[in-house]
Amino acid sequence: MPVPIPRQRAIPAVESGQAQAASPCGGPAEDSATDVSAAAPRTPDTTGSTTEKVESNTTHTNLTLLLIEDDPAGSPIVPDMLDQAGKPIRVRTARNLTEAGRLLTDDVHCILLDLALSAPGRGDTDDELAVLRHVLELAPRHAVLALTASGDAERGAEAVRVGAQDYLFRDELDGRLLSRAIRYAVERKRSESAERRLAEGRLRAQENRRLERGLLPTPLLDGSPLRFAARYRPGRSRALLGGDFYDVVRTPDGTVHAMIGDVCGHGPDEAALGVELRIAWRALTLAGLCGDELLNTLQQVLEHERADDEIFATLCTVDIAPDGRRAGLCLAGHPSPLLARPGRPARLLPYDNNGPALGLLPGARWPRMQVELGAEWSLMLYTDGLIEGRIGQGRERLGQDGMTEMIRRQFAEGLRGEALLRAAVNEVRDLNGGELTDDVAVLLLDRVP
Repeated sequence: MPVPIPRQRAIPAVESGQAQAASPCGGPAEDSATDVSAAAPRTPDTTGSTTEKVESNTTHTNLTLLLIEDDPAGSPIVPDMLDQAGKPIRVRTARNLTEAGRLLTDDVHCILLDLALSAPGRGDTDDELAVLRHVLELAPRHAVLALTASGDAERGAEAVRVGAQDYLFRDELDGRLLSRAIRYAVERKRSESAERRLAEGRLRAQENRRLERGLLPTPLLDGSPLRFAARYRPGRSRALLGGDFYDVVRTPDGTVHAMIGDVCGHGPDEAALGVELRIAWRALTLAGLCGDELLNTLQQVLEHERADDEIFATLCTVDIAPDGRRAGLCLAGHPSPLLARPGRPARLLPYDNNGPALGLLPGARWPRMQVELGAEWSLMLYTDGLIEGRIGQGRERLGQDGMTEMIRRQFAEGLRGEALLRAAVNEVRDLNGGELTDDVAVLLLDRVP
């Protein structure tokens, strides 16, 4: 992590050779630009550069105003001012934008800009607000008040449209008006920043929902009597997807193929690999592959796409016959599905012939087992994130036995479909004492005659 770089002490206007603020009687006031005894350090960003912070707690810190104006007569224009708490508002004066850049430190809350100044490097531009645009680029996080001549309200209003928080007439300044304008500008800038962050958050949420719809599968079950439900929860904070993946499709012969898998790891590379494996599984399944042939081809895809030779993926595939009474099961290092039927306790399907995870053994084989489902049933496929959560404060984990007992109880309570999966995931999280660190994917297929 980069080491914070201490910010140099802000330079008061009196030290920079600038004019002092005047008292209401016309004489020089005490140094209104005297800095605080210890300025807060700047916070380094991820690139190592420093980023400015605008002080947001104006009730406990004196407000500081940076005045940028060039009065050829040298007559001060800013009177003494008090903030809402009765504390003096400090003033620093810069005669040009170069000095303004040097005096624009973290503890400046507001900028009072004379629009009559010329912007450096703009030449003979016709843009009357070039200096304002320059200041807004220089200090995008600071409140800005535009100062213009009396009677030039149109220019002041245009300054507000460009980005200033308000405008004032040069010949009408007094301490009370300016103090109120500064406080208003600071609060309005803070409100605008909050609204902008909220709008950006809404846009990110909308983009995430669109991405989620594109990356998570849409089951292809047209013509099947089976009911489908799924729950997905990535383990990474603010992540859209984790390394878990699933899919369900129905082929033209009426067979329903279901799959769930888990790429080891929790980063974005693992999430991307999971999406690739899911898409490859769907394409291969619709092309007629199943069982050992399908898993062998998926292993080739994984070996080609993975970023590291240590990456592997577990997988469970189920091929449900058109009559819905039996299924073929293949396990590649993955937990066995759970089967629940009326009048019988929920149980795990056999996993004696569990083959190795994809990506571990070249030339591996994955036996395909036939299992009887019956006339009415619920089949739950899940990833290990559902069973590896802890129970309370100890080191004990829920495990497959604990999950089976939980699902038995929830079935007995009448929970089915989405309600069952939601209750299961929520209970596992509650038992863990908080959010689960691993990805969780669960899908449920139900057959009701």
